[in-house]
Amino acid sequence: MKFVFFGAPGAGKGTMASRASTAFGLQHVSTGEIFRAAMRDGTPLGLRVKEVIESGGLVSDELTIGLVRERLAMPDVSKGWLLDGFPRTIPQAEALASFCPEDYVIDLEVSDEKVVERLSGRSMCRSCGRIYHTTFMPPAKPGFCDDCGGELYTRDDDKETAVRHRLETYREQTSPLVQFYEQRGTLVPINGEADADSVWAVLKGVIEGLLAGRRNGSSD
Repeated sequence: MKFVFFGAPGAGKGTMASRASTAFGLQHVSTGEIFRAAMRDGTPLGLRVKEVIESGGLVSDELTIGLVRERLAMPDVSKGWLLDGFPRTIPQAEALASFCPEDYVIDLEVSDEKVVERLSGRSMCRSCGRIYHTTFMPPAKPGFCDDCGGELYTRDDDKETAVRHRLETYREQTSPLVQFYEQRGTLVPINGEADADSVWAVLKGVIEGLLAGRRNGSSD
């Protein structure tokens, strides 16, 4: 089974995809990790991405699609995947549908105010990248990472003004994907407003139902 996890910044895509990966044995594929791995490995596409990022530019649809296509052709995703962070635009969605079509799109629906609450309280470790939250997941020692002891900081794009700007961009550029996937008949909306455990309980039941339906359909 192939799932796209979709939603606004702070909707919980990464968290839910990670839990689903563990629970259902499907590979969690994050576009951020794809970029980092390609740059680290020095692949031709990775070198192009590195050049764009280091120059302060935005990675184009063409490059992003190329990297995702490469990743989804690898053996470890042959039994299914959970794609987090892609697609972000209609051209990306159309490309995915052409070379590796999704089975379902999990749309985590979260209000703008809830997103602001979640993201503006986040901090990240400078050393290992682990994310914390002042309310939902505080570190044991304020200002320092539980895992490696590194210094925690708030990214500029997690400050409230920046978060609201990111939401505006998301609504303009990415929200049309909801209609795209509704028309494809693969969109599965999930209310993502509650705490992570409550959202996961609902999502887990939904995915179990989808997997059972697919198994029953294939056995007919």
